[in-house]
Amino acid sequence: MKRFADKVALITGGRSGIGQAIAHRLRDEGAKVFTAQRAPDPDFPNFTADFSDPTTPAQVIEQVIADSGQLDVLINNAGMMQESSIEAISLEDWQRNLTVNLTAPFLLIQAALPHLRATQGSIVNIGSIEGLGANPGHAAYCASKAGLHGLTRAVAVDHGPEGIRCNAVAPGWIDTDLNQDFIDSMDDPQAFRRDIGKIHPVDRTGTPAEVAALVAFLVAEESGFITGQVYTVDGGRMAKLSLP
Repeated sequence: MKRFADKVALITGGRSGIGQAIAHRLRDEGAKVFTAQRAPDPDFPNFTADFSDPTTPAQVIEQVIADSGQLDVLINNAGMMQESSIEAISLEDWQRNLTVNLTAPFLLIQAALPHLRATQGSIVNIGSIEGLGANPGHAAYCASKAGLHGLTRAVAVDHGPEGIRCNAVAPGWIDTDLNQDFIDSMDDPQAFRRDIGKIHPVDRTGTPAEVAALVAFLVAEESGFITGQVYTVDGGRMAKLSLP
């Protein structure tokens, strides 16, 4: 029997990249999967959603319940990144980053809690190694992902007694279409690919499927004693010191 037979999962930002890999992994293991993002998703039942609008999260949860009557798994994956120095970023842009990356997951969790309580469900928030460290020009992104890691722990503590688990995954450099497009924009893409691989002890970058494998474990019954954790998936990048 498949691990997620008779389970209902919602993945935000499930149309591409890490979210898409998670959606396929959970469906392959038996779950009924919904995705929610700005653009229609040809592969899954989906909802068009603008997570910069604070009314959207509750509406999406309501739609899942109206369709399936239950929710067992919530994956908060949708997010954005805007490069800017601290001096240059406007308050409006700062707030939009925090709204999409942190407030929307909070509102999704808030709306989902009664339904996850009923199913003894599980939440996984997709954070980032930039919630643990920082790249230049990413103040809003780093702050929002660090906040998401903190929210993960708070939800685990507050709602663990109700049978709800909440964990986070902090990916490093993953070979999504967005990152591939970034590499292709470089003057020497081949050299950049080689160099970005070498900052990782495993000598390569990661794949969306590798992140999805961990997420699937974290929402499965065999991880029932795991909650409030942030799992780094970065090929050892954060463990590696720079040369003296």
